[in-house]
Amino acid sequence: MLHRSTRLDEIQPFHVMELLRRARELEAQGRDIIHMEVGEPDFPTPQPIVEAATRFIAGGDVHYTPGLGLPALREAIARFYHDRFGADVSPERIIVTSGASGALMLALAATTDPGDEWLLPDPGYPSNRHLVRSFEGCARALPVDAASRYQPTPAQVDAAWSERVRGLMVATPSNPTGTLLSTAEIATLYGVTHARRGVLLVDEIYQGLTYGVESSTALAHPALNAADDLFIVNSFSKYFGMTGWRLGWLVAPSGIVRDIEKLAQHFFISPSTPAQHAALAAFRPETLEILEARRREFAARRDTLLPALRSLGFTVATEPQGAFYIYADVSKLTEDSEALARRLIEEAGVAATPGLDFGHHLPRQHLRIAYTTRRERLLEAAERIARLKL
Repeated sequence: MLHRSTRLDEIQPFHVMELLRRARELEAQGRDIIHMEVGEPDFPTPQPIVEAATRFIAGGDVHYTPGLGLPALREAIARFYHDRFGADVSPERIIVTSGASGALMLALAATTDPGDEWLLPDPGYPSNRHLVRSFEGCARALPVDAASRYQPTPAQVDAAWSERVRGLMVATPSNPTGTLLSTAEIATLYGVTHARRGVLLVDEIYQGLTYGVESSTALAHPALNAADDLFIVNSFSKYFGMTGWRLGWLVAPSGIVRDIEKLAQHFFISPSTPAQHAALAAFRPETLEILEARRREFAARRDTLLPALRSLGFTVATEPQGAFYIYADVSKLTEDSEALARRLIEEAGVAATPGLDFGHHLPRQHLRIAYTTRRERLLEAAERIARLKL
């Protein structure tokens, strides 16, 4: 019989993707499903990006790039940090990657030894803990709730630290809750990890998708303003609308970039060349104008969905200020959010993600609901739920 790695027993399925599969099955049967489960913007890739890719591919010169990515793209990302957020970072610290997942893989591979522990907020993005395990580390959950805006506190991190802990992973804006960390909060968390000779890794893949805090650099982009000696994961998927292009980047401490380059060469050879040339157009003024209009639309969607959910009995104790999710407490409606999610999709044609995907801290009490569809569809979803008389 084929030998299976024992680590596979600890890798759980990505439940939202299985929910999406069921939604597709129902659609194939002729059902109309309102998709509020998957973290993917419904907007197409901005046309300037598509046109840049088309021109590049038409030239036929599609070969490998350096393992760290196109120098021109690394420089463009550095300029974007400076122009948009007033944050200075050397292009040499920027590694272009095969999606944000590729960036996280490189950061973990470069820092994690077998048995090392990483502290992760719970609820949090499910793939993070499984990638830690894939590199022979152990993910330790830090239960967080609305009282701390679903973010870990310095006291909580300090109390959980042990000799086996390698680092702390946080997200701002976070998935599934959409909450933010300020520059001061990042700096304090960095102080805790740095004092223990640990690593701070900040997931910022929803950076740019913030609402009501755009004039505040401290909230809109905190990490680079807090410290240099940390890792930052980012992506072209969310704000830039390039999910299927599979392109992200990692900002790493300068002293470890050469080591990460070696890993990148072996893992990926290089990121997608057409995607990189397309991404050069992501920072053009005409593209950013499109993206900002979409950000304003996401804000309007959030403001449409929040009162509609509350009128149905959903509790949202901490309003999201970023990303495109509402993490709703459904304990007034059900004892089992997974059962509720199944009922919503089967009986109402509304797909939402149960808290089970995001960790072990009160998952049965929560649903993640994505406002990645049009406002009229969000209101229609609320009407369908209302008819169920939960």
